[in-house]
Amino acid sequence: MNPLPPPVSGTTLYAPMRDGARLAASLYLPEGAGPFPVVLERTPYGRDAPRRIEVTQADPEPMDGPRLAAVFTRAGYAVVLQDCRGRGESEGVFEKYLNEGADGFDSCAWILGQPWCDGRIATIGMSYGAHAGAALGCLDPPGLVAQVLDSGGFDNGWRNAIRHNGAFELKQVSWAFNEARRSPEALTDPVLRAALEAEALSAWFTRMPWRAGHSPLRHHPTYERVLLDQWQAGAFDERWRRVGIWAEGFHDRYSRAAVLHMSSWFDPYPSTVTANYVGLKRAGRGPQRLILGPWTHGERSRRVFGDVDFGPEAPIDSWAGDWNSHRVRFLDHAVRGIADGEPPVRVFVMGGGSGRRTPGGHLDHGGRWITAQDWPLPDAASTAFHLHGDGSLDPATPTAGAAPVSFRFDPAHPVPAIGGNFSSMEPIATPGSHDQVEAPGFFGCSPPYLPLASRPDVLVFQTAPLREAVQVVGPVEVELFVATDAPDTDITVKLVDVHPASADYPRGYAMLLGDTILRLRYAEDPARPRLNTPGEVRRIRLTLPIANLFLPGHRIRLDVSSSNFPKYDVNPNTGEPEGLSRGCRVATNSVFVDATRPSRVMLPLLR
Repeated sequence: MNPLPPPVSGTTLYAPMRDGARLAASLYLPEGAGPFPVVLERTPYGRDAPRRIEVTQADPEPMDGPRLAAVFTRAGYAVVLQDCRGRGESEGVFEKYLNEGADGFDSCAWILGQPWCDGRIATIGMSYGAHAGAALGCLDPPGLVAQVLDSGGFDNGWRNAIRHNGAFELKQVSWAFNEARRSPEALTDPVLRAALEAEALSAWFTRMPWRAGHSPLRHHPTYERVLLDQWQAGAFDERWRRVGIWAEGFHDRYSRAAVLHMSSWFDPYPSTVTANYVGLKRAGRGPQRLILGPWTHGERSRRVFGDVDFGPEAPIDSWAGDWNSHRVRFLDHAVRGIADGEPPVRVFVMGGGSGRRTPGGHLDHGGRWITAQDWPLPDAASTAFHLHGDGSLDPATPTAGAAPVSFRFDPAHPVPAIGGNFSSMEPIATPGSHDQVEAPGFFGCSPPYLPLASRPDVLVFQTAPLREAVQVVGPVEVELFVATDAPDTDITVKLVDVHPASADYPRGYAMLLGDTILRLRYAEDPARPRLNTPGEVRRIRLTLPIANLFLPGHRIRLDVSSSNFPKYDVNPNTGEPEGLSRGCRVATNSVFVDATRPSRVMLPLLR
């Protein structure tokens, strides 16, 4: 009996899942007889569609599926590009994040049974593709030997990137709405598509929280249900301890594949990828690598993010050749054992630029790449900088009896988010770094467009102008003693590099480095929320990975408040169930700065 001829490259195949659903995939084969190692990418965005982020400096035209596949087939890999369940041409119902573990496992098992597979599988994927890759990695599928998890792969979706220490990340809202408009159901139902297109997302951001049947997603109930389930799932319980959104619960049984983790300072996922890198390494799984750049979500071949220019070294192309060749080298190393000489960790340290306005009209903040053997960097020394009642931030111990610093937080007038590390919020907001000054074009800003530091609900703590350069590289740990007269509230923290006044920036430039948030009801135990007793002092801890060189004359600044909208949902301060509030109250919130309750930030200083 003659063997079947090999499939034609680019042909469509259907992989059967355990429940009978069939997922569509495009197969691309290299030249030669085979079998071959296989590169698998799973995506909800159309397996053969152009990918906005698949560009290089030399070739800025976004790659579609066939062009992406050619990168790897030229290197001798078979490529399988697959539509996630309920998206593209795949059968079944799409349920964001939660089907990707089992479907990924079944897809690997199916690939192993094909005559063109030599028994070795590697996954690639950016954003949702990385979430899908990490989800299947949690189940340790057969044949998996390497993974590239680019800007995704939830270590703990409750702690960051879906919720954020209890607060809800509103990129989930805009993503759900925008993807509902691009869903297979909308593409085949002109009435549904017209209904979704008629909704004004910006207007709906003034009517929160959304309720079932009373949101712009009411036209597509499946997408609305999944979004509201996440929004209303406040406590860290079994709803969050699931494959697809909780990799840290599977670190000890994760695949032993070699993994390359990558994210960036103005991407939603630097905390995610560093936690997965540390957790998988600690659990003794496969070899782990880490890359942290200065980019926004997937924009790895650019140098300007928001209003800040990070210099000629910022693009990954500056040292990798380009992202395509770097991925091939990593897979050749992990799959075929070809040495590539890469260090375990590469980190972009922001800062060091002139501070002038560039010809393109942006702040020249600059930056450079460093390499390391591990993360956190072993030779970074954690140093305490205390918050003081006079607004200073320095190593001196606070005085006994110092009065707390208080502010009134009105949920009806939240602090606007001026840039930041998020994604998928178009047209509401765009990520990147900006001067922390209100301006037209930022959601929630209004005249007279003054600095956020001038708001009475923003507490500012900053160092004196630095006498020498200070390099901060690693997880910044913030420990605050706080109180509120409300049943619940949020505490937000921003880390800022304050550039001194100059001819180009006569008011100086308060450059955002990163931010974080915590919902106070979860301060002690995320699984068991506890509403506040008025006046009770509670200790909270927050972590923010950062790498920045603060130059002489600059200040290190910590801004503390209780909102950062529209990045996060706004706490109504009433203690009502998550995502179901109808009330609103003003809260008086306090930060304690005395010797017995010394609020502080621990900066990992690298000489």
